Amino acid sequence: MVNSSPRGLQRIVLVGVGNVGTHLARRLAERGRTVQQLVGRDVSYLQQLAAELETDFTVDLAGIDTAADLYLLAVPDDAIAPVANQLAAVLPARAFVVHTSGATPTAAVAESFSRAGVFYPLQSFNRAQPVDWERVPLLYHATESEDRAACAELAAALSPITSPADDDQRAALHLAAVFANNFTNHLLDIAYRITRDAELDFSLLLPLIHHTVERLDNGRLPPADRQTGPAARGDRVTIERHLRVLAGHPEWRKLYRALTRLIAERKG
Repeated sequence: MVNSSPRGLQRIVLVGVGNVGTHLARRLAERGRTVQQLVGRDVSYLQQLAAELETDFTVDLAGIDTAADLYLLAVPDDAIAPVANQLAAVLPARAFVVHTSGATPTAAVAESFSRAGVFYPLQSFNRAQPVDWERVPLLYHATESEDRAACAELAAALSPITSPADDDQRAALHLAAVFANNFTNHLLDIAYRITRDAELDFSLLLPLIHHTVERLDNGRLPPADRQTGPAARGDRVTIERHLRVLAGHPEWRKLYRALTRLIAERKG
């Protein structure tokens, strides 16, 4: 019998034990939840993690435990709907199934289960590196109000930073994260290559990089209020000097021009 009470998410099955699934499984166990079963394809790693958590595992969806309170699908985005569809053939009709993707709509699961949702940790994970869960935002959503309450309770047990977020909100947040994290990291890589080519140590930039984030005052100020640099000042002499330095890198030059224009327009 599947438990559907607001505080009933105690017995949890993890489907997928990659970067996200591994850390979720460990955190759930650490916070007193029963990781009832791990489901994956890598038998060797499943055995290792299952032994660590003192739980069961299976590589076959047909062998999944059917008595859990929650089924967490920590699988690649394009696998969510197919896996949910396969699970519909073996789980009770009222099983509560959620995925962990920020960009994928709830419908990827809801097409197979009426009790569907999302449990999205907003962080980059590597299963070999520890995670500070005190600093990981957890976003949640569910198709039914009682399940949303249960997800809120579970999220609060794992992290002090939690928030409900529907599909549109998560899509916007995921896009913002790409700009803030993925694109920023690429810009840092360009900075790394510029310093390397000049025979300088990239670490010279680290105090400035940390200061840039610290100046945001814990998210209370719009980043535009802290914008500095030649584009914000309208310093054409410096901008033209930079463009000359970038003459051998036309793509970086194009990017520099585009960002300079956008900053100037924002400040204007």
